[in-house]
Amino acid sequence: CYSRRTSVVTFMAFSLQLYLCIDEVDCWRYISGFAGIDSNMCCGTHLSNLSHLQSIKLLHTENKRGHVQLFYVAGQRVLEYLNRSVGIERNLSKLLSCGPEDHVECVERLQKAQKTSAKATRTHLREIAQLLVFQHLHTESRDPVACIHRDDGDIEFMNIVANELTPQGIVCLVTIGPEKGTGQFLLAGPEDLVFSLGPKVAKVLDGKGGGRKGRYQGKVNSLCGKAQAESLIREAVAPKT
Repeated sequence: CYSRRTSVVTFMAFSLQLYLCIDEVDCWRYISGFAGIDSNMCCGTHLSNLSHLQSIKLLHTENKRGHVQLFYVAGQRVLEYLNRSVGIERNLSKLLSCGPEDHVECVERLQKAQKTSAKATRTHLREIAQLLVFQHLHTESRDPVACIHRDDGDIEFMNIVANELTPQGIVCLVTIGPEKGTGQFLLAGPEDLVFSLGPKVAKVLDGKGGGRKGRYQGKVNSLCGKAQAESLIREAVAPKT
């Protein structure tokens, strides 16, 4: 395109140049830019005087592809933005029981406490998994099948149980999640047995899974079928007469 008219406005100590250009399809367009910094297509409503905007609020900047993008709101949107911000500020003050000037500090404390709590929970789950394994291995008549469930368990919980029991020749089914909801399962034991039983257990639990080398795990839509899954495993493990 080529320039038809150029005007220069001083804005925040920079010279904002406005170019009225015509492109290859004979469309008139405004190009705005700071000399030596950046230029972009002007896609906003054009005013004869900036005072018509009433107010402009510069929000923040972002670096993108070697350029700096400036975000702002103007006119009625400044009042709308202020109204939303005040509403959020009031709600946070109620939830955090502190003034706006303490919001950031309070949230940081909560995040730190949450991380500490999550770390303690993981430690407790490990200890619970090890305790359940110990109880199963030290019963008078060791059960060749271990079916263990934990509502608040995680992947590490399932792996600890499987890693400790399968070397002892025990077939284990570990499930986690709410009893009447979605969850996860892990079936571990002899490779041939797991390969045969895995899809059946997943079907009973209304889920899908996969695995290899003596492990089959996946996500399920209902854990209500745990008893039926256990029956399948015990039937397969029971000595043939």
